[in-house]
Amino acid sequence: MSSDNSTHDMIVTRTFGAPVERVWQAWSDPEQVKRWWGPQGFSSPLCRMDFREGGITLVSMRSDEGWEVFNTWTYGSIRPMEKIEFVARFADADGNQVRPADLGLPPTIPDEVPHEVTFSRIGDATTEMTVHEFGYPDAQTAAMSKAGMEQVLDKMAELVASS
Repeated sequence: MSSDNSTHDMIVTRTFGAPVERVWQAWSDPEQVKRWWGPQGFSSPLCRMDFREGGITLVSMRSDEGWEVFNTWTYGSIRPMEKIEFVARFADADGNQVRPADLGLPPTIPDEVPHEVTFSRIGDATTEMTVHEFGYPDAQTAAMSKAGMEQVLDKMAELVASS
């Protein structure tokens, strides 16, 4: 995946005190995704996962006030313990694509955002993971995504450390 010069990417790298198999499981097990998906103040009551190349995951995040947003992740490439490539889209509860602006989200959020998640083993008990999102129209939208992803990864860090 690559982006062109007219777009902005979001990249977050995080080091977890857990083996790569444990961090991989956080992405590949629907019950675990439900424990970390969504920024602070959001839960994830739904994760229907078809974790295979060409498969689609439907995941939700619900705010403490009850506002629920759905996303699909359509997997392009999966290399176990190394890399996951998928395209994220906003959706309705049935998994049908919805434009972000139709949900009241900023109009600068693209209809689809390619993602690349890479995993690097550092010894037996440490993993470095990088989330790379491609193609935001401006730096502000990429920064907004980064702020949310940092919160999501804080929750993931708690999950993988407690297992």
